[in-house]
Amino acid sequence: MTSELRFDGRVAIVTGAGGGLGREYALLLAARGAHVVVNDLGASVSGDAPTVGAAETVVREIQAAGGSAIANTDSVSTPQSAQSIVQAAVNAYGTVDILINNAGILRDQSFHNLTTENIDAVLDVHLRGTFFVTRPAYRIMREKKYGRIVNTSSNSGLIGNFGQSNYGAAKMGIIGLTRVLAIEGQRNGIHVNAIAPAARTRMTESVIDSETAAALDPAYVAPAVAWLAHEDCQTTGEFISAGAGRVARYFIGLTPGYFGRDLTAEEVRDHWDEVRSTEGFIIPSSPSEEMDFMMANWK
Repeated sequence: MTSELRFDGRVAIVTGAGGGLGREYALLLAARGAHVVVNDLGASVSGDAPTVGAAETVVREIQAAGGSAIANTDSVSTPQSAQSIVQAAVNAYGTVDILINNAGILRDQSFHNLTTENIDAVLDVHLRGTFFVTRPAYRIMREKKYGRIVNTSSNSGLIGNFGQSNYGAAKMGIIGLTRVLAIEGQRNGIHVNAIAPAARTRMTESVIDSETAAALDPAYVAPAVAWLAHEDCQTTGEFISAGAGRVARYFIGLTPGYFGRDLTAEEVRDHWDEVRSTEGFIIPSSPSEEMDFMMANWK
């Protein structure tokens, strides 16, 4: 029988935790002993019309179950308001151990119709919001030499999805941020990973059928996030897909490719299948490892 993963005494911030995935993360962490800052602006799926109450409702759920939580309604989309989210954790509980960047909105539009406003709105919440909340939390974690950060990506960024160029770009940007933070944070005990969830939320419920909706209960994603947020998890810099009871790893692989010392465009054309073949791929852990791979061919 394995021991239960506990978070007793740990302080966690979960953004966008007033419903859906964030609510499940907050409930699970609190049930396992964490003090949780439940952050939610209370806005619509598109980020408009904020209302109070979503974060407070989740806090009441946690407290009714015997857990510890406070509500916060600051936006993630500006440096000042993001700092206030982290400060709320410090004021209430003295520190930050866990940050789950979950807040998000949708402004779907095919690329030829995409407005600057809808580009900015999505980037502000997803990509800049992840930067803005992480910066003050990361400084605290770096000082204490411990932290767990779980960012939220999406298969719309990793694979692509029609009508979501703004969202996909933001989500792939979060992958780049996750990789760099994992490298920079490792020597200070800060592990940073990304989750690519498949779940029924306000942002997806209108486009999935009832059977799929049941399989995509957000509760099926929360265990993977909890593991990534736990002190025993030594993984860092990876992207985890979770949904419908399955947990898997996405990764960026590099094919062996084709080498020509005096490479021409015609050689690239003639060996294009070899360039694209995934047989014998590697997973570089850093740009320098890819460079070593290149130079091994050259030499």
